[in-house]
Amino acid sequence: MEPNIFDKVHDVDLKKTMEKSYIDYAMSVIVSRALPDVRDGLKPVQRRVLYSMIELNNGPDKPHRKCARIVGDTMGKYHPHGDSSIYGALVNLAQSWSTRYPLVDGHGNFGSVDGDGAAAMRYTEARLSKISMEMLADINKDTVDYSPNFDETEREPDVLPSRYPNLLVNGTSGIAVGMATNIPPHNIKEVIGAVVKIIDNQVEENRETTMEEILDIIKGPDFPTGATILGRRGIEDAYRTGRGKIRVRGVSDIETMPNGKSRIIITELPYMVNKARMIEKIAELVKDKKIDGITDLRDESDRSGMRICIELRRDANANVITNLLFKHTQLQDTFGVIMLALVKNYSGTLEPKVLNILEMLNYYLEHQKEVVTRRTRYDLNKAEERAHILEGLLIALDNIDEVIKIIRGSQNVQAAKVELMSRFGLSDPQSQAIVDMRLRALTGLERERLENEYRELEIKIAELKAILADEKKLLAVIREEISFISAKYGDERRTSIGFDEFDMSMEDLIPEENTIVAMTKLGYVKRMSIDNFKNQNRGGRGIKGMQTIDEDYIEDLMMTTTHHYLMFFTNTGRVYRLKAYMIPEGSRTARGTAIVNLLQMLPGENITSIIPMKEYEDNKFLLMSTKNGMVKKTPMMDYANVRKNGLQAIVLRDNDELIEVKATDSTKDIFLVTKKGQCIRFHENDVRITGRVSIGVIGMKLNKDDEVVGMQMDSQGPKLLIVSANGMGKRTPIEEFSPQRRGGKGVLCYKITDKTGDIVGAKLVEDDHDLLLITNEGIIIRISVNDISVIGRNTSGVKLMNINQDTDIKVASIAKVRDDENKTEDEVLEEIEGEITSEIVETPEID
Repeated sequence: MEPNIFDKVHDVDLKKTMEKSYIDYAMSVIVSRALPDVRDGLKPVQRRVLYSMIELNNGPDKPHRKCARIVGDTMGKYHPHGDSSIYGALVNLAQSWSTRYPLVDGHGNFGSVDGDGAAAMRYTEARLSKISMEMLADINKDTVDYSPNFDETEREPDVLPSRYPNLLVNGTSGIAVGMATNIPPHNIKEVIGAVVKIIDNQVEENRETTMEEILDIIKGPDFPTGATILGRRGIEDAYRTGRGKIRVRGVSDIETMPNGKSRIIITELPYMVNKARMIEKIAELVKDKKIDGITDLRDESDRSGMRICIELRRDANANVITNLLFKHTQLQDTFGVIMLALVKNYSGTLEPKVLNILEMLNYYLEHQKEVVTRRTRYDLNKAEERAHILEGLLIALDNIDEVIKIIRGSQNVQAAKVELMSRFGLSDPQSQAIVDMRLRALTGLERERLENEYRELEIKIAELKAILADEKKLLAVIREEISFISAKYGDERRTSIGFDEFDMSMEDLIPEENTIVAMTKLGYVKRMSIDNFKNQNRGGRGIKGMQTIDEDYIEDLMMTTTHHYLMFFTNTGRVYRLKAYMIPEGSRTARGTAIVNLLQMLPGENITSIIPMKEYEDNKFLLMSTKNGMVKKTPMMDYANVRKNGLQAIVLRDNDELIEVKATDSTKDIFLVTKKGQCIRFHENDVRITGRVSIGVIGMKLNKDDEVVGMQMDSQGPKLLIVSANGMGKRTPIEEFSPQRRGGKGVLCYKITDKTGDIVGAKLVEDDHDLLLITNEGIIIRISVNDISVIGRNTSGVKLMNINQDTDIKVASIAKVRDDENKTEDEVLEEIEGEITSEIVETPEID
């Protein structure tokens, strides 16, 4: 008996066999599993799930269906893989923290941001969401190609019509063989806005769109969990090249509790960060002593939103601990962007390609052109078919007696059709429609309805043919439809784009403009537009300046520009530094941001002086004054390198505080004013230059219970303005204060009475200055300095602000503003430049 040929052992080359098998496997994973199509942004399993649901008539207007039914249908008809992979894809499409605009409306337990899994599919139910109907719109109008399923018993779409750019809107991630994709989600209004811009440029200007135009419209990724993106460099890299690293930071705030302790409140986490695992990590860091100062850690999240509360020890620096959390946990994370998608090549097969954002939008637009063209052609065919039938019916109605005679005289329907076709030159479908016609079509109303329908069809056919003949009309149709989707489903950005201290390109994007910085006694700071304050007359009641909490009031107001440094000097003699634009902008009545969120201040520290400064210069000095009358002069260059955690600016004696700092150039006379009405004037060269960590020298000897409330330089104005706690004030020419040596008691500058109260502030002013008076309840009045009487040293002045003596309301501080309303922007900037170079910080400023 001859041996069976199948029993024979075949020799094969293992290397070639492995290569072929592995390449086949790799291509299957790339094309049929892990990567999205550039046109609809879906992987095959997602596309099959959505198509199964529309086949099940499981739309948003129908009841939810069991997920097991949806998974079973998908697996049996289109996706011959495990049910867990199909259900996993379905769950992901329904999770609001995973998908920016969920495509599935889930009912039941679909997991949580803590990493909890969804309930088994026999318990959960689902249906398509409203926005997913836009993915499937017009799928039954021959808009996309179909292919046989795995056993050739069904047909499935190769791609969905996707009436909005889902690849960018919802993003995706996938690991194939030898490649991976990670596309972040975006805001639908921004992405559609970019598509509209491309269409407008083609239609109106007949030109290609530039990358810069797209970057102006699409600000950056918009994650469903919110958070903040640091800087724009990573975004630009990703959008221009298809690859980039985006640093994402959770949103946290530092709150002061009633017992004086601080707590860090985390309200938003970076995308795809597991909240429960992050809390475990923080607890582990505390246990391992990598982070010291955390006394309690709670997850207070509920239906209203996320809230992780981290309570700190009384002596802990909240800012330092926040930075340690950024460093050691996923509170700050990196999103690595790889914009890889499947693109049809010239041979019609799909191949993976890394795309920049403009290419992605162009591929999407090409897909929409094809979808709308095919839909228009389908609608045109249907309209022409119906018009053809109507033409036959109208011919029949015009010759109804003869038609009835032919039908009655025919042996059967077929014979009647043949006779009608030969008599009136009708086609087979027309003659069939005539023999199927009901008697009611003979009524006058029915004939009128047919004629109207025919006229409307003729108009519709003309419109459809015009769209097919003119690409600009086709683009206009796409523009109108996607603009409607944008208006219907668009929402505001959830992810903000913050500043990255290492990304210098951020600064170039911020306009340099005048801005007012306000800071309260309890340490809340904000940036405001200069237009917020208008002039009032002397003796008015003022406007509400800031929403303050109990016993808080505005203490510092200054005008600077957004690009200037702000040097913050504290009562303990330390200095910190920020760029003005890094202070969050707020309205006139907003409380502002706690300064501890911006500076790594030590417990017990508060800001006593703020100096705006453009740059550090040689031959310039900082002159400091303390509450107890000490003064210190130090070269400005000693403060050029301020660390994140601050720098020692002056050494203080016990019970002394730093109260004011000025920038000088060794040519000024210095005025010190005390709360009990004494003033001394001396030349700054009387103060010898000392190093940064020195104690300084005596500037003024004080009586018991007296303290210095203000330090001014003669270059700031020709008259000394003094304001007392009860709203009284006056101006005195500086000539009345004779220069003397430092270290004396000075001369009387204000007559203190029960009616006036103690002095709260003293400023040297020009006639064109305005004055802001701020009460301890946050009321602000702005008056012209010219309205304040000029009188001698030993007087109490006039009423500046109407304050009821029987209440606890007092003037807490004053600030001066130069009136720039009549100057051009160029003159203001020129003046800023001149004053910065001559006096460094005496910008046209609130001082």
